[in-house]
Amino acid sequence: MGSGWAKQQTLFGPHRLLQFCVLVSFLFNVLSSVGYSVEERNSSIGEEEVDKKEEVIEGGVDSNILQCVKLGDDEPLALQMEGDVVIGGFFPLHYVASEPQHIYQSKPQMTPCSGFDPRAFRWMMTMVFAIEEINNKSDLLPGVKLGYQIMDSCDNIYNSLHALFSLINKTEELRTVSYFATCTCLSDKLTFPSFLRTVPSDLFQVKGLVQLVTFFGWLWVGTLGITDDYSHYGIQAFSNQFRSQGGCVAFHLTIPASPTATEIQEMANILQSSTARVVVVFSNEGQLLDLFSELAQRNVTGIQWIASESWVAANILTLPQFHHLLEGTVGFSFPGVRIPGLKEFLLNVRPSPKPGMEFINMFWEEQFGCKLRFEGEISKENETNTLDEVMPVCTGSEDLSLTASSYTDVSQVRISYNVYKAVFAIAHALHTLVSCDSAGPNEGTYGEISNQTGSTECIKCPEFYWSDKDKVECVAGVEEYLSFNETMGIILVALTLLGVILTIITTVIFHQFRTTPIVKANNSEISFLLLLSLKLCFLCSLVFIGQPSVWACMIRQAAFGISFVICLSCLLVKTVVVLLAFRANVPGPKGLKLFGPSQQRTMIFCTTAPQICLCTGWLLGAAPFPFRNSAYQIVVECKEPWPPGFYLVLGYIGLLAFVCLLLAFLGRKLPDTFNEAKFITFSMLIFIAVWISFIPAYVSSPGKFSVAVEIFAILASSFGLLLCIFVPKCYIILLRPERNIKKGMTGKFSR
Repeated sequence: MGSGWAKQQTLFGPHRLLQFCVLVSFLFNVLSSVGYSVEERNSSIGEEEVDKKEEVIEGGVDSNILQCVKLGDDEPLALQMEGDVVIGGFFPLHYVASEPQHIYQSKPQMTPCSGFDPRAFRWMMTMVFAIEEINNKSDLLPGVKLGYQIMDSCDNIYNSLHALFSLINKTEELRTVSYFATCTCLSDKLTFPSFLRTVPSDLFQVKGLVQLVTFFGWLWVGTLGITDDYSHYGIQAFSNQFRSQGGCVAFHLTIPASPTATEIQEMANILQSSTARVVVVFSNEGQLLDLFSELAQRNVTGIQWIASESWVAANILTLPQFHHLLEGTVGFSFPGVRIPGLKEFLLNVRPSPKPGMEFINMFWEEQFGCKLRFEGEISKENETNTLDEVMPVCTGSEDLSLTASSYTDVSQVRISYNVYKAVFAIAHALHTLVSCDSAGPNEGTYGEISNQTGSTECIKCPEFYWSDKDKVECVAGVEEYLSFNETMGIILVALTLLGVILTIITTVIFHQFRTTPIVKANNSEISFLLLLSLKLCFLCSLVFIGQPSVWACMIRQAAFGISFVICLSCLLVKTVVVLLAFRANVPGPKGLKLFGPSQQRTMIFCTTAPQICLCTGWLLGAAPFPFRNSAYQIVVECKEPWPPGFYLVLGYIGLLAFVCLLLAFLGRKLPDTFNEAKFITFSMLIFIAVWISFIPAYVSSPGKFSVAVEIFAILASSFGLLLCIFVPKCYIILLRPERNIKKGMTGKFSR
């Protein structure tokens, strides 16, 4: 199991200590059962220093003061490397430990551990691999060396506490990042506010297990667990959800922390005699060995085991003596991945007599079934027991690539990947702290600085100021908006002026030939009104360029919305006139009298009035105003306190465009000598395509680019209307005057 502490002497100051822990599941039995927090424990220790030599507490103790004194210097073994920041880790390197009997009158002894787990050793070395990989990166914690101090929890609460307290004595704060603790209890942020994990909660596993057993119709099952919170909460959640699905729990067995032979036999009797042949097990592999050995010895078969993720992939339970017992076991596991470079790193591990390498030496002896002998240990040979004398001596140069074990099998690692992610999570947190980049995404432009080397305190920059590259000085933020002087602004202004000039030229041509049939057709008054509204459409885009002001923010959207509605209203009237002229049941001249100039003006007014009312209400109720947006960069923009106002304006324009397109489409096959409905259809298709593309582009564009997108949409749709509606007429007026006669307008002109 793993916990880590991080100590910084130069970067964070000589008296500043940080702590990060990487903890395995059963440590949280400790966290939930210890009656006081780490902080309370630290505060309760007296101010006097405790001599590192062994002491005996004598004399009375004030009952109002809780005084805890650590006896002796019996430090647990640790795999360690010095660094600017040292991260601690706990791993269940051994899975068998006897429960100690404390009498509280003498120094407690370390509980001996046995049962070396090569898979847990792989997890341990994965942490070392991740730290070395981070140290070799130039973009993560540059200039900071990570170290580690990794201890063996022995899959036991007492050993875990001993190792944990040896770390937290050196720090003020405890932060935990678990790679294996799935207990749902740890999601309670009130009880565990500083707990994080890189593994999902059992909430998801339990839901999957319930679905699994009910899918196969197994509604009569037993449950088996151990004494920790992982098992307790997991089985409790499973039982509740299972019963809600119509299932029944036949029995529940709990394996004691140190079971006796009698207790194991009693549980085996229940499993063997029960009518429930499906058993759901929440446990770790170490505490299942005694029970499974007893069942295997009895040659028990026919039990369908449902395994929790803690032991479903454990290689230790794949030994031949368990095959007949565990055959067909099913359960859920974490997704397997491949970590590049991990296997090569694991195969390069070598034993060493140096302090801090004891775990690697244990693994070497376990892996190759030999005994290591280093120089300087010859004098100790006479003290070795008989077992050591019969074991071969390790050379230290044995080839790990020739062995096959759970340590070297890294084709699809699961828990190792959680360890890897936990270390990188800590590294990224440290990187953020070291670079004083503690501002959130909504305050990213303000930034923080540190003007004193080794300081842990960062000074927040004033509003609309951000930190410089070295994060030592606050500099004024540069305001950004679509300016007339930048390239994009110049191009958009040029296009705007081009549109205005073309519209003026068209107006002059129409005025010069206002008595000709092609201009008089469909009410020339509407054509001139359409040209005027097109000029306004082009000109309103200029209001979007430049630094936003109060008036500019209020006028821009209203001018845009009303100008385009006038354009579309004119086109709608033109379309209705064409349809009445050619499709009405009443003959043409009589049909047009029913929809004469006065009716056409009324229709334009009636279709424009709603947009005017909408814009007026919007500006009076929640008018846009200039705003310095620093969420991404200091962008000066027009903030719309009521966003639906803009979309209602745009929606009404879209509605008119759709109606106009529909009517124009109905008249597309009218006599084609002069078919204005056909050109209106083309212009509306362009208009609708532009504004449909505009919405996602507008929403996803940051800062001033959203303004540029809207200007482009205004110009593109305005040019589409100008070119589709008026260019064909100008072509006939200037280049084909022979068609500009009444006969040509009715389709009787001979080509």
